[in-house]
Amino acid sequence: MIYLDHNATTPLDPLAFEAMVPFLRERWGNPSSPYRFGAQARLAVEQARQRIADLSGCTRGEVVFCSGGTEADNLALRGVVLALKTKGNHVVTTSIEHHAVLNTCRALEKEGCRVTYLPVSEEGVVEMAALAGSLCDETILVTVMHANNETGVVQPVEEIAAITRRRGIVFHTDAVQSAGKLPRRIAELGADLVTFSGHKLYGPKGAAALYVRENTPLAAITTGGPHERGLRAGTENVAAIVGFAAAAALAFENAETEGRRLRALRDRLELQVSSAVPGVKINGEGAPRVPNTSSLSFRDIDGESIVLGLDVEGICASTGSACSTGDPEPSHVLRAMGLSPREAQGSIRLSLGRETCQEDVDTTVRTLTSTVARLRRISSVRGPA
Repeated sequence: MIYLDHNATTPLDPLAFEAMVPFLRERWGNPSSPYRFGAQARLAVEQARQRIADLSGCTRGEVVFCSGGTEADNLALRGVVLALKTKGNHVVTTSIEHHAVLNTCRALEKEGCRVTYLPVSEEGVVEMAALAGSLCDETILVTVMHANNETGVVQPVEEIAAITRRRGIVFHTDAVQSAGKLPRRIAELGADLVTFSGHKLYGPKGAAALYVRENTPLAAITTGGPHERGLRAGTENVAAIVGFAAAAALAFENAETEGRRLRALRDRLELQVSSAVPGVKINGEGAPRVPNTSSLSFRDIDGESIVLGLDVEGICASTGSACSTGDPEPSHVLRAMGLSPREAQGSIRLSLGRETCQEDVDTTVRTLTSTVARLRRISSVRGPA
């Protein structure tokens, strides 16, 4: 198998697994219990929290553990809206966010919030003039993702943070697809709230973190015990948190060298595909991107058919976000970038990872070339988009 869907999930790093095992077998106590058995679990959670904080460039008290990126995004958005409901009800986001943010914003609209969805350029970058022009006295939150999960395009979050800081507006960024891929510490992004998740950086599913800058207004959105400084009720998933911290340490420390390797492989893949396959477009090619991600649109063909054809040959790819699998509508990200419905439906995403080597890339290019040619011969889709 050649696995090229690392933006959907990553394999569990062996060192992360080894770190988890004791808390699945011997030290499985409740970290809120007062006796020694529980204290062992509590110590493991707090050591993991300190490790994440050191990697992120923040204090231990600014790290809140959650069950995943979706929960962390919900806590960030809903928590700010709830904390600042007497100040305003205006939220600003983009048209290309992950559904964890996009659908939360849509739900907030139904609950009385006013939400502005910012456009992006043809390269998938948020338009800063539109952002600045959207802010008003009632704006309480801006949420813009760091790296897009479908195209890998990186947004200028530092610039956005500077604008929101001057206006006294809370800024959240979903960094699930950039954490561990770019050599940046979480706190250096300048945002007040940052989401990142374990299973995107070779940790386990079921563990994520929300960085909450000190003094950021945030209310709990679930009721229960006083866990996670009262912001996230529920018994902590000790083993997953320990594995998350171990995996994050490896990913953050190796981000620069691994990024260079993956960028070279991705560029090789894109160059070969562009040379071998007519009618292909690299989405977001001219914008800054995380080094492992390539979004390709193929003329006169359906992306889902390409993915199924690759799967038959043992190559795992996707048409976009794993959370959108089964959605008949074209990618909202690519449509926002100006692609026609037909162009968007003819797109696939290849996301490389640690196990990806040059032979994998070359095999994928050959298989993709033959698959596209075969499908075009039998496709009934013809003509301009």
